[in-house]
Amino acid sequence: MKHFLIVVDMQKDFVDGALGTKEAAAIVPDVVKKIEDFDGEIFATFDTHADNYMQTLEGKNLPVPHCIKGTPGWQLDKNVAAALDKKGYTPVEKVTFGSVQLPSLLAAAAAGEPFDLELIGLCTDICVVSNALLLKAIYCETPISVDSACCAGVTPEKHQAALETMRSCQIEVK
Repeated sequence: MKHFLIVVDMQKDFVDGALGTKEAAAIVPDVVKKIEDFDGEIFATFDTHADNYMQTLEGKNLPVPHCIKGTPGWQLDKNVAAALDKKGYTPVEKVTFGSVQLPSLLAAAAAGEPFDLELIGLCTDICVVSNALLLKAIYCETPISVDSACCAGVTPEKHQAALETMRSCQIEVK
């Protein structure tokens, strides 16, 4: 069985930048340890926006420019980046909450073998839950888990609500 770790949007803007929170910054050491200890293939998503972000539907609903490609805020947190660089990973840029490209990348990496998935990262209530549910819909017989200690939401309450949503959809929450 193959094992895949999905590191969701551990970018500077979500850790300690434009949309950063103390909860997001607090999970960085656990995320680094999870990456260092993981035995399998790692994928890392990058929330990716263009200079016209404020004119997009997301920008109109969340009027805080963030993760503009090529800016420091788009880059991975430096500690997470160092851990990923040591282990090796596949970067996955996404323009919305869930990556529509990720399922086909996982299928190609699995090469017909069974696999399981674990998700960690930011934000639990937006991009983590979106990717987890998208993957669960496509890979309904695949074990999918989320490590709650390696995730943070926009608020602690939204983090807990997203974890409960994932539990309801038969995603294992550790």
